[in-house]
Amino acid sequence: MKVLVAGGAGFIGSTVASACLDAGIEPVVLDNLSTGRIEFTRGRIFYQGDIADGELLDRIFAEHPDIDAVVHAAALIVVPESVAEPLRYYRENVAKSIDFIEHVLRNGVHRYVFSSSASIYRTGEDFSVDEDSPLEPASPYARTKAVMEMVLADAAAATPLRALSLRYFNPIGADPKLRTGLQTARPTHALGKMIGAYENGEEFLITGTDWPTRDGSGIRDYVHVWDLARAHVQALLKFDEILPPDGGRSVEVINLGTGEGTTVRELVAAFTEAVGPLRVGEAPPRPGDGAGSFTRSTRARTLLDWKPEFSIADGIRHSLAWARKRTEVLGPDPVADE
Repeated sequence: MKVLVAGGAGFIGSTVASACLDAGIEPVVLDNLSTGRIEFTRGRIFYQGDIADGELLDRIFAEHPDIDAVVHAAALIVVPESVAEPLRYYRENVAKSIDFIEHVLRNGVHRYVFSSSASIYRTGEDFSVDEDSPLEPASPYARTKAVMEMVLADAAAATPLRALSLRYFNPIGADPKLRTGLQTARPTHALGKMIGAYENGEEFLITGTDWPTRDGSGIRDYVHVWDLARAHVQALLKFDEILPPDGGRSVEVINLGTGEGTTVRELVAAFTEAVGPLRVGEAPPRPGDGAGSFTRSTRARTLLDWKPEFSIADGIRHSLAWARKRTEVLGPDPVADE
């Protein structure tokens, strides 16, 4: 099997590409390198360019007519940035994605695995959600994901497209073999910020302390990025079983999480136990933040035959290992050197 991984030089996409290789699936990577890193494409088939570039997509499919499916992991993902630059997010995450879908369909590929997000859910009273929970995306970023799921559903109803949306919860960790990890030295998610604060002797800020959770901090479902990548492999291998080409169903959504809610304060405690003392402060929520959620769904286990294998402690350990190796793989960060 050969698969086109759009956004395959980013954190999630490159890890998915690694998992594909380990499973005997050949990834063809497409990335414009706006946030991805070319170092993550070493030894892999790689095309630099935009998902909206029709001529480039036609060339990719002409040179690789055996591409069986697409994994769409190309997107801008920073929530506060999406609040400040909503039109940019709608352009990159929605408008260009619509072009991409048209290019994929024109080239005869109908299996489409979409990187969606659990941020599209309305938080329930106990903060747990399943795939049928109401949607209420709280930021422009989250709304771009919800809009794209509607686009895919409408496209699948009118064309041969079949779309499987994987709704991620909160990725942590790195490829256990340390081939890839977070590409930025200044990550925006909680664990990455903890590591940066710890290594630089700075204060880690808990952003939002008045949420209606058990300790006031946001609650998340922290899932190891390698477990996410394994779920993509399962989605590719079981795609026709989940969405048969001659069946009546052309779209499906699946939550990818551990099923356990962990607050930010609890993540701090786990980090402190695993690594050492961390200076902690408090700050208001960032623009676009929400209380959070965790999955109560078993659909991933049923349809994908998948369940997470790594713990939060594993995620912390692998994140730290990658932080130590990151400069060796990617070189010094240009922003950090200014």
